[in-house]
Amino acid sequence: MIELNADIGEGFDDVALMPYLGRVSIACGGHAGDAASMDAALRLAARHGIAAGAHPGYPDPAGFGRRRLPAAAGEIVAWVTQQTEALAEAAARLGMRLAHVKPHGALYNLAATDTEVADAIACAVAAVDTRLVLIGLAGSRLLAAGRAAGLAVLNEGFADRRYRPDGQLVSRETPGAVLDDPAAAAAQALCLARRLPLPALPAGSVIVEVDTLCVHGDTLGAMAIARAVHAALNPG
Repeated sequence: MIELNADIGEGFDDVALMPYLGRVSIACGGHAGDAASMDAALRLAARHGIAAGAHPGYPDPAGFGRRRLPAAAGEIVAWVTQQTEALAEAAARLGMRLAHVKPHGALYNLAATDTEVADAIACAVAAVDTRLVLIGLAGSRLLAAGRAAGLAVLNEGFADRRYRPDGQLVSRETPGAVLDDPAAAAAQALCLARRLPLPALPAGSVIVEVDTLCVHGDTLGAMAIARAVHAALNPG
């Protein structure tokens, strides 16, 4: 059974998603999150027995980390390191250890194709703790960089995002890029889990192979989507 994950600590209804998840990535002060929200999210994950990890991104709360900021590799290393360490320290105070790191938003998308950015993120994660798993877009350069840095990796797919034929995500600026219909998200999740061609993509498109599936907590109707996806992946 493939696991579902979600990004939490971003100001949305995290509690409602918990019954459907096996892993959460917690905003840690970049695009969102502060000491109080990190503590609450970690406690929520612990209460539900869910693996918790860091969700670092561009330090841009106004843009929710979804716009690319000009940055040298050293700046990216510093951002990822600082945010991940902040959450790791909060976890340690609760007797917890982080399981993974998953970049957020524009940083995640850029790392999928940009080797320098991918290497910077992988370097930062490995420097914090080589036991951390690095999560990135399935088949992306970020995961190759993670392996090269000695990290375990997870190929991530998205139940609620449209894909391009090359396996990259359709930009959020494109109409229809976000799937907010629970049935459509569930159908896509099934295809991803079974490594089948995705609905609506032309013949010959990349088959996306994933280890973990994300449902975004800020997608319209997130709880209904999570419920539908979970039911589709766990019939009966």
